[in-house]
Amino acid sequence: MGPTEFSPGLEGVVAAKTAVSEVDGANGRLIYRGGYLIEDLVPAAGYEETAYLLWHGDLPDKSQLDALRGEMVGARRLNESARRTLESLGSDVDPMDMLRTVLSAQAASKTLTKPSIPEAVALTAVMPTIVAGAYRRRQRRDVIEPRDELGHAANLLWMMDGKEPATERIHWLDSYLVLLADHGLNASTFTARVIASTGSDLASCVVGAIGALKGPAHGGATYAARTMLDSIGSVENADAWLRDAHAKHARFPGFGHRVYRTYDPRAKILREMAKTADPKLHQVAAHTEEVALKILHDAHPERPNATNVDFWASVVLTGTGISKEMFTCLFATSRVAGWTAHVLEAMEDLRIIRPASVWIGPQPGQKPLPADKR
Repeated sequence: MGPTEFSPGLEGVVAAKTAVSEVDGANGRLIYRGGYLIEDLVPAAGYEETAYLLWHGDLPDKSQLDALRGEMVGARRLNESARRTLESLGSDVDPMDMLRTVLSAQAASKTLTKPSIPEAVALTAVMPTIVAGAYRRRQRRDVIEPRDELGHAANLLWMMDGKEPATERIHWLDSYLVLLADHGLNASTFTARVIASTGSDLASCVVGAIGALKGPAHGGATYAARTMLDSIGSVENADAWLRDAHAKHARFPGFGHRVYRTYDPRAKILREMAKTADPKLHQVAAHTEEVALKILHDAHPERPNATNVDFWASVVLTGTGISKEMFTCLFATSRVAGWTAHVLEAMEDLRIIRPASVWIGPQPGQKPLPADKR
């Protein structure tokens, strides 16, 4: 098979067959494994159930869910190598760098092992411990151990704050984790699948995915959306701020999407949740959204510039009490279930991913000159 037409960003290129999730951009739908629409899944299943669904293809019954929770409890704590690594990092280190480095230490092995569901469970279970530890290190405070009786989202809040988390905060965070658990063949998931295609181990796939997620055009977009809302500050300031930013050709973080041609279905759920998570910030965000969409539509009516998940996620995470510097780590804490599910799926038909490239250099035949004549 010869090379085909170049597609910048691989847009429109089919690179995998998957049953993990489907992003139906034309109709604004996100479908999780088993055919579940995201708006139906969020009210019915927590993050642990959703992770099980992505790994196994079915939602767990009570005994299966209890067994999964037991496995996760047993895998939450940092081993000695990871703990020493976390303690050696300075408080000014980027949280995503802390996450990447400590997770690598946690999963370091003497042998190359084939990715498995138990390993996926272990990596998913320890992510909140590392993220909370990174947050505490940045605060120059002692790391807090996880509690066996708390669920995934509740433990993350407990380990960050050292306080009993309120029920509504647990609900907001758990819903966020479900919403972001997987999203088709995005950049970080594709990175994980590329690494998997070489026959590498699951931890390496996840560490690579974290590196891809760190970029501001991917996982950093929620931070950027919150920073924009910080700059706007109030409902009264939104119009002038946005019009000035647009005049300077600045992008509006949280608007537009590579796949969705309509309003992001995850953003719809988070927008409603934001009303109670942070009512004051919701007012600013709602007016910002209204003005931003009008500006974008007036400038380019031919482009679909609907709100995406990052915009309203920034409000809900703020209401949950999480600082914006940790937003991308929270994204990774959610998406690890999807990353590992995709890697496990890729193992079923392992073939190294090796796309073609188009040569744009000069014609061959150039003769290298000696160094003293160049």
